[in-house]
Amino acid sequence: MDSSLPSVSLPLPRGWSLQVRSAVIQVISLARTSLALSQGWASESMNPELRQQAEEDRLQQEVQLLREEIRIKDARMEQIEAHRRPHYPPTARLVILELRAARGWSLAQTARIFQVSPLTIASWMGRLDEEGPDALVRLPDPANKFPDFVTYLVKRLKILCPTLGKVKTAQILARAGLHLALTTVRRMLRDKELPGPTRASEKFPRLVTARHANHLCT
Repeated sequence: MDSSLPSVSLPLPRGWSLQVRSAVIQVISLARTSLALSQGWASESMNPELRQQAEEDRLQQEVQLLREEIRIKDARMEQIEAHRRPHYPPTARLVILELRAARGWSLAQTARIFQVSPLTIASWMGRLDEEGPDALVRLPDPANKFPDFVTYLVKRLKILCPTLGKVKTAQILARAGLHLALTTVRRMLRDKELPGPTRASEKFPRLVTARHANHLCT
């Protein structure tokens, strides 16, 4: 700091120390409003570099906020003894293994992040292809059928690897023995819902048409 600058004493409001926590929240809210206004202005700029920088700043902020959310939740879970923590359901175990594959995590890394033991992750991996209602790891029902499975796979690739385009997705699936046309991949991604029992078993109410006056009554 330049020593030639005069020191300025800022007067603090009376009783300020009793309102520190409120001040913290107010300052953060003010900072968020300021950032939202500046990012909104930059995102609508005619300068493409400025728009790109605004998007990068927004994404970086989002990553930091998500990390803080995860840190808080992890700290809360760590206060519970390991044997008292809730178990992951079979479909969540599959999602964890999918994320492990997308991240390239080791058994130890995956176990640390999801607060289980490495032996637990190894057990899930070893029992991936079990069948039946007692299977340790399961796909969302009814994604055990081939068309639903392919749709599920395409959608999960888009979620876990969002930078993959439709052509690259089709090429990767072709290496795995699933040959899909580009239009098929596009159609699967257009449908926002994952395969599930509600769409397959949805029943529409029976419609009755009135054929003359007073034919129907309520």
